Amino acid sequence: MDRRSFIKGTAAVIPATVALQMLGGGRWVLAQTSDFKDPVDVLNFALTLEFLEATFYNQGNAKNLVGGAELGLLKQVEVDEETHVKFLTDTIKKLGGKPVAAPKVDFGNAFKDRKSFLTLAHTFENTGVGAYLGAAPSLFKEKELLSAAAGVFGVEARHAAVIGDLLGLKAEGGVFKGARETAIPKDKVLKAVMPFIKS
Repeated sequence: MDRRSFIKGTAAVIPATVALQMLGGGRWVLAQTSDFKDPVDVLNFALTLEFLEATFYNQGNAKNLVGGAELGLLKQVEVDEETHVKFLTDTIKKLGGKPVAAPKVDFGNAFKDRKSFLTLAHTFENTGVGAYLGAAPSLFKEKELLSAAAGVFGVEARHAAVIGDLLGLKAEGGVFKGARETAIPKDKVLKAVMPFIKS
C-alpha cells in the first residue's frame, strides 16, 4: 500500500501548496531540516508530544478542576490528543517504523487549581503548534504526510485558542498569536517539555 492510499483514510489529502500555506507560509523555513533523519523520526517526535498532551488531559480532567461546559471542551481536547496518538502510531507502523513508547511524565503542581491546569494546557498547545510548524520542512518531499500533519497542526491551534479563551486572555497576543504562527525548532521544543518527561 502506498502512502497516499493509507493516509486518505485518516486525513484529507490536499495539495502540498495549500498545506504549506496552512503551515504558515514563509516562516516555516526557520526550522532546521537537519533536526530529523527521516519522516519516521519527525512522526516519532510528534508522537512524543501527543503522548505528553494526551496524558496531561487525562490526568487533569480527572482532578475535577473544571466543570460544566469547560469540562466538556477539555474532554474533547483529550479525545483529540488520544486520536492523534493513534493516528501517528498507526502511520509510523505503516511506514515500517517503530513508534516510540509513551514517556513517563510528572506535571508537578500543574493540577493544583483551575488556572494552573489551563495555563500549562495553553503552553502545551502553543508549543505543539510551533513544533508541527517547525518540523514541516522535513516533510516537504512527503506531500501526503505534510498534508496530514497540517490537519493535526490546525486542531492543535484550535485547542490553544479555546483554552486561551477559557483563561480570559486578550484576543491579540493571548488567544491569537498574531496573523501568522511561529515555527519552534526541535531543540527549543524539547527544552520546553523535558521538565515534564521522566523517561
